[in-house]
Amino acid sequence: MLNTTIHFTSEARSRAADTTAKHLWLHGAGLCDLLEAIDDPRGLSAICNLHGAFGQPFPDTDTVEDALRDIHSVLVEEAPSSLDSIGYERKLPVSDMTRWHGARVSELLALFQCGE
Repeated sequence: MLNTTIHFTSEARSRAADTTAKHLWLHGAGLCDLLEAIDDPRGLSAICNLHGAFGQPFPDTDTVEDALRDIHSVLVEEAPSSLDSIGYERKLPVSDMTRWHGARVSELLALFQCGE
């Protein structure tokens, strides 16, 4: 039974990483733009770690989850007034981008939790 549970968990986490890779392929540029605009070193480091994880033949699911968690923290911790200021300066809808990407990252993180 334990072996079956470990296999299921590993398989579910691999599927979560695959889903994350697909999301990054489609929306990674926008997320990078957002993290660059926010200019928090943790977010930039996390997106680099995420890209690095997918540069491997078999991405380490812990690395993927940790990077998503760090990105999520950066997005959630940013004050709305700061986002408005950044958006005004950069002429980008930073508040809307933060909400959208934050929701997607939350969904991806939830996939990792289902596998535990």
